[in-house]
Amino acid sequence: RRPSASMASSASTQQLLSLAKQAEAQAELDGFAVPASFRADASLLHAVPAAPVPLGAEDSGGGSTARLTEEQEAQWRNEGYAFVGGLVPRDIVEDVAAYGREHFPEPGSPESVKFADFGSDVNFPAKECPAFNQLALHPSVLTAVATLLRCPVSDVRLTQADLWPKYPRELPHPDSKTSASDNADQRIHCDYPNHTLVHPSPWHRPDAVEILLYLTDADESGGGGTAVVPRQGDDDPCYRWPRVHMPGVGPFEYINQRSQAETMMAEKAAQETNDIRKLLYEREQAVHYGVGDLLLYRHDTWHRGRPLVRGPDGQPGLRLVVNMTFRRADADWICTLHRGWSWAMYGVGQPFERFLAKASLHQRAVLGFPQPGSRYWCDETLEAVEARYACHGFDITPYREAWESAKAKKQEQL
Repeated sequence: RRPSASMASSASTQQLLSLAKQAEAQAELDGFAVPASFRADASLLHAVPAAPVPLGAEDSGGGSTARLTEEQEAQWRNEGYAFVGGLVPRDIVEDVAAYGREHFPEPGSPESVKFADFGSDVNFPAKECPAFNQLALHPSVLTAVATLLRCPVSDVRLTQADLWPKYPRELPHPDSKTSASDNADQRIHCDYPNHTLVHPSPWHRPDAVEILLYLTDADESGGGGTAVVPRQGDDDPCYRWPRVHMPGVGPFEYINQRSQAETMMAEKAAQETNDIRKLLYEREQAVHYGVGDLLLYRHDTWHRGRPLVRGPDGQPGLRLVVNMTFRRADADWICTLHRGWSWAMYGVGQPFERFLAKASLHQRAVLGFPQPGSRYWCDETLEAVEARYACHGFDITPYREAWESAKAKKQEQL
């Protein structure tokens, strides 16, 4: 159904890794051009990247933490994206998909027409779907993000996790003023404007990782694969600094729907901007996703959502994705898209309190919980936090041991 898992490039994998390692040795990646291999798919009228590269069996089997390969890391670092499979256990993926199908309207129903924008009411922490919370903080996801951001997992922070349905429908009329935010056929864009008040750091200092985890299959959903524009080095005209050639930035109002956005840009933007946007559409490459596949990209990667059509049986389909964003802890200029995590307290049955009590040290850290050794911890705070969560199974031991060790060392220095 999909081609064999291979992300071969016109330059060999070893050449790609060699270049990346040379650049790292110089404390800076040079952003060389290594185009990925694409297969033709006439039904989508675009070139489509090869199937996602699965992680090695030795990494993803046996319930251990799956890890990105060096090739995948290098591609994300240089081209702005990596398309991978097998990172999250299938049973968790299927549980979240089943919840999504039950929670959202049936494809083709009148209610489904209302879902014309991104996001939904299901985000972290999801009170009714424990598997969603497990997915968002799965050790393999956190390890992958930490690898790409080159920091410990404890220095990663979650800023977005939501379950997003997309349905096939008639595209809005270009003149319809009420359809400007419609996401059926998005304009090409970068995601940073509604994630931060500033602009992403220079390319070789990435601050965040974005993830689309597909819960459905492209063939059954009716397409809708996300299109990306692979970066081709520091001199790539599509990735000219700064990344401002799009609706919603500078003098250009936000319009999501492609035809309306490009009509507006043609009228108001300089020729240089329109030339860049024309080139972006010419170079976009759409992923052909399967259940559990992940597209890892960045706030400064050019991409867009593409339309769904009817499924192979002629019936309306449904694409379900989990959209996640993680930042470095020191990149506090990147905002959290949802209400603060502590707002989830007071739920009936205290599901989030119990989740937090059973979470690992790394999972808590990603939510901003102070790690062992943090200056927050002292005799009083240890007692107070234990009193708050002990009834839910919280183990204060690692935090107490770190505090006692710090006190002992301080005493030795006296």
